[in-house]
Amino acid sequence: MATSMRLDSVAPETPPNPEAHEPRLDEASSAALRLWVVMSRAHAAIAAHASADVARHGLTLAEFGILEALYHRGPMLLGEVQRRILVSSGGITFLVDRLTVKGLVERRTCEADRRARYAALTPAGTELVARIFPQHAALLTQVMEGLTVDEQTTAADMMRVMGLYAAGGAHPSNDAG
Repeated sequence: MATSMRLDSVAPETPPNPEAHEPRLDEASSAALRLWVVMSRAHAAIAAHASADVARHGLTLAEFGILEALYHRGPMLLGEVQRRILVSSGGITFLVDRLTVKGLVERRTCEADRRARYAALTPAGTELVARIFPQHAALLTQVMEGLTVDEQTTAADMMRVMGLYAAGGAHPSNDAG
């Protein structure tokens, strides 16, 4: 899926704004800000495809994320689902409630801790994910074809390192000393 628009450029016909101020940044700050903008634009472009795909089935990306996690991992405690799809505790309750109303997810009690609740797919939820996941994966594969598989693997590895570092983890190159 080729595109003629670069995600980090301004259209060439845009004249310079005489009231704009060029930031005076060191090389590291300039590179970090450029990376942030490029990542944000790439994410928005890819997410638009993913959102449109799951919306055809009456789902949001967050709802699909829950269904996909439960499909591939089996029943999970609500807190585990929350951490896996990166929503708040109130958000996971709301989303699971919506999926329960749709008949795709059910809550189960935890025998070891009566306060905890599991989320699990219903047969209808399992059938839906089994039917739509392959198409969703194919769409994302197509959208990512701007990079080779090796480039995708490298990019994923780099994003993981950056995410861990941003979350407070150590940078791998700093582990030796």
